[in-house]
Amino acid sequence: MQDAENNFPAAHSADMLLQLVRRSREATSVAQLGFMAVNETHTLAHYRQAALWMEGQGVVALSGVVSPEANAPYVQWLSNLFEALGSDGHAGARALQAADLPAALGEAWSEWLPANALFLPISVAGMRLQGGLLLVRDAPWSNADIALLDEWVWIWSLPYAVRRKPAHRYWQGLKTSLRRGQWLAHPGASGWKSSRLVLAAAVLIVLVFPVRLTVLAPAELVPLNPSVIRAPMDGVVGKVLVQPNQRVAMGDPLFEFDRASLESRLQIAQRSLDTVQAEYRQKSQRALFDADSRGQLAVLQGPIEEKSTEVAYLRALNSRGLATSPRAGVVLFGDPTEWVGRPVVTGERVMVVADEQAVEIEAWLSPGDAIALPLGGTVRVYLNADPLNPVDATLRYVAHEAVERPDGHFAYRIRATLAPGQLPRVGLKGTAKLEGQRVLLVYWVIRKPLAALRAWAGL
Repeated sequence: MQDAENNFPAAHSADMLLQLVRRSREATSVAQLGFMAVNETHTLAHYRQAALWMEGQGVVALSGVVSPEANAPYVQWLSNLFEALGSDGHAGARALQAADLPAALGEAWSEWLPANALFLPISVAGMRLQGGLLLVRDAPWSNADIALLDEWVWIWSLPYAVRRKPAHRYWQGLKTSLRRGQWLAHPGASGWKSSRLVLAAAVLIVLVFPVRLTVLAPAELVPLNPSVIRAPMDGVVGKVLVQPNQRVAMGDPLFEFDRASLESRLQIAQRSLDTVQAEYRQKSQRALFDADSRGQLAVLQGPIEEKSTEVAYLRALNSRGLATSPRAGVVLFGDPTEWVGRPVVTGERVMVVADEQAVEIEAWLSPGDAIALPLGGTVRVYLNADPLNPVDATLRYVAHEAVERPDGHFAYRIRATLAPGQLPRVGLKGTAKLEGQRVLLVYWVIRKPLAALRAWAGL
């Protein structure tokens, strides 16, 4: 057996090595090179089994097998063996036996492999390719075998590394082309290939450039901490005593209710009270001479209290029929003619009194444009009245859920505080540009089309 597995004649070995080197250069894939390593190395030295292992990939090729099964017990045992060999500190090719391994691996050696093995480490400087080729047979390995196979593995690893890492080859070609100026000096086929490489690299660099993810939302300048004037009672608005955007002082009248019905009810209640009181006075005078009249005085006290309470209530309602301003500021509301004669209920909003110097931005972000917006982020508003001079602000509030707007669409309410020194007028409208986190330019470009595609495809 040993004679059958000893070295080939030197001339034969050299000739076969040259053929393998030529075929490795012509190989077009790493799978083809892996097949050569575990099967065609047999032309240099006889062996019974071979396995190729790569760091980070595990066992990538086995002799006599098209594709190794990663979960097979034999492959798992080989993976543990290769990891042990790669971490034991030995740098060169070496012959192995079961006694050279840890006890856990050595005990199962005879179950999977013949007695003698040859481990050939694979390493290519500058390309970070590390792995190993294991060849096993019954006869011991000679020094000539080890030297020849080690040289073959070193030659084989060069095309394997290039085909496994094409990006490295491309960058090397790009640096060479840029250094020599071939993409400018040679307009032929070689220069065209280099220019395409440069263009592809430039596009790749641009696509991975970080940019701010931004969205647009309709915005309006609204008062900050306004005083809302609500209807103090149920009724009909009779008069509006101020005009929109009019400045008022504290206590100035704003609007009043139609109090004709209240005044009529008050007059009727007052007359009823007067009647009961007059009857009470008559009974009290008769009570001096008539015992029956004294008994009726206590009965009349109830209606007097009832009518007095009703008169006081109607007087209070009549006094609340005039709404006054709780603070100094500017009155904000719609067309006054729309309010005259309009019935309102208690608590209904009628107008707002706000400080014209305290303004903030209110924007409405649609659910389709909802992105992560950090509080304190930058907000820029381009007003319709002055689009060339945007207004800067700082995000202070983002609603946690969308609400329905008057136009029927749902949106998230956003509030932003104006930067110091900016005093635009309340009520101006425009478009707010909201800034989110930094993302790659390629994501910024495809975000909307990707969302539309997912909605269309239902993914």
